[in-house]
Formats: sequence, structure tokens, C-alpha cells
Amino acid sequence: MDQPLPIETNCPTPTPWVRKSPHPVYWVIATALSIIAIAVVAQLFSPSGMRLDNMAFAQPTTSGGARGVFAFSGQLSKSTYGVYMVDVDAMTIWTYEYLPQKGCMRLAASRTWRYDRYLENHNICDLPPEIVEQMIEEQRKYRLQSSESQLP
Repeated sequence: MDQPLPIETNCPTPTPWVRKSPHPVYWVIATALSIIAIAVVAQLFSPSGMRLDNMAFAQPTTSGGARGVFAFSGQLSKSTYGVYMVDVDAMTIWTYEYLPQKGCMRLAASRTWRYDRYLENHNICDLPPEIVEQMIEEQRKYRLQSSESQLP
């Protein structure tokens, strides 16, 4: 005779599956994507006067490169900080040093690079722009004389 199989009583009882709510970051992402989608659809069906591509958001770009005055903060030495200013149109760079005990800025240095860019091989620290201009003129005269002497 067949005997019935014994029933194991130490098996774990199945627990109902509990669904956890999604992490809050997923709700933020979903909301942001919904706002972007609504904005895109609104732009597609808006009148031509309200389109974002017709609005002016910044200065127009020039094809010749960057122009104007730029400012960069930076460390001047181990314990001093300041602002570097660059005027691309006037070919000038200058630096202001911040004096915390007085609470003001002091002009630390300034220089034009109008003639520096024409130097070929030079490395001197104390060189005023007027001397550089003279060096460039001498360099140009030398090149002109050497090119004339090589002509047949």
C-alpha cells in the first residue's frame, strides 16, 4: 500500500508582497521631464512672435573671436588674492590686489601686449612696452634688410 507523503511543517509561510514607494529623486526627475516636454510642445504651437528663438538672450557673437573686457579672480601670491582684468580690444592686461586690512583693491600691475606678440625669442622680466616696440622695429628692419640682400 502506498503511504501518504509526510507534510513538512517547518516550511516558511508565504508573506504577501509589499510594494515600496519609489525614491523621491524619481519624482523630481519625472516632474522636470514633464515640464520640459510641456515647454517644447508649447513652443511648437506658439505664435511666431512668442518663439524663444526670436528673443535676444545675450550679446551677438562676432566671427572674429572674443571681444571686450574679461575679469578673472585668482591668487597673486601665497597669501594675496586679486582680480585679473583683460581688455581684448585695447590689448591690455591689469591686476588688482585685494587688501583685506583696508577693505579695498589696489592696482598691482598693468601692461599692454600690443607689441609683445611680435617678439620671436625674448625673456626679460623688466621690459617696458616702449622698449619692446623699439625691438620690434629693429627686428622688422633686420628682416627687411636680410630679405632684400637675398634677392638676385
